[in-house]
Amino acid sequence: MGEERLDCVIVGAGPAGLTAATYLARFRRRIAVLDGGASRASYIPLSHNYPGFPDGISGHDLLERLTRQAAHYGVHVTRALVDRVTREREDFVVHAGDARWRTPRLLLATGMVDKTPEIRNLREAIACGAIRLCSICDGYDVTDRDIAVYGEAGMALSHARFMRTWSARVTLLATQASTPADEELRAAARESGIALVEDPVARIEVGDDGRAHVHTHGGQDLAFDTVYPVLGCRNRSELAQALGARCAEAGDIVVDSHMRTSVPGLYAAGDVVAALNQVSVAVGHAALAATHIHNSLPPALRAVNR
Repeated sequence: MGEERLDCVIVGAGPAGLTAATYLARFRRRIAVLDGGASRASYIPLSHNYPGFPDGISGHDLLERLTRQAAHYGVHVTRALVDRVTREREDFVVHAGDARWRTPRLLLATGMVDKTPEIRNLREAIACGAIRLCSICDGYDVTDRDIAVYGEAGMALSHARFMRTWSARVTLLATQASTPADEELRAAARESGIALVEDPVARIEVGDDGRAHVHTHGGQDLAFDTVYPVLGCRNRSELAQALGARCAEAGDIVVDSHMRTSVPGLYAAGDVVAALNQVSVAVGHAALAATHIHNSLPPALRAVNR
């Protein structure tokens, strides 16, 4: 495993990584898929905007289907946390503990991590809809409900405005680190029909009613059908940065139309890339990257059984 020279190594087994694996396996390429087991998609309780599933599909079920589809073409996902990548002439050498994989093409589908509020049983809170992480994905599902947007007030106002797409009852909650609201921010919130709670949030918990109960430092107790945290994210682009790949200020990997980074032979796809963070976008990235990877390599010369 460690010394075999593969055609491509894929780091990450979320929607992007698994789709790329299926494409490359069908192109008859020798690949390895390495995954640390923390796909952001696994948090999705039920998505109704992923194409082809009119009744919705959970992130867990989608990942299971994608894994099974790749396995049909001989792809095995290796549970391994990649800690570094080195270069040896034209090859990348991927290290996970004592294990090594050698390849001329490397695809990073490592995703991103949402910064979330400190809340007990976060997965359960997301599963019941009290906490939601993607308004593009599920804003429609909270139409006409009591919605809160939680973040640094000045930065989160635009997100609160976006939530007015679906509800007239939108509240902006400030973090403790928020800059105190000025009259310009108050006026902007009023003009957008957004309630502004300037007293910073002390804690958020899920009640027995399945709603998000918010307690402020000043003693206010508020309840919402759902809270959207807008606290930023961390892009898992450390491997790319260590190889010298160009990244945006926020850490997103910069790629071209073929999903190539600024490092020859290094590709990236999915949420780790500077693009709209959607599963459908990640799948499209994967198709582009895998096809270009295949075409950039010498023909696969495996014997065909007749």
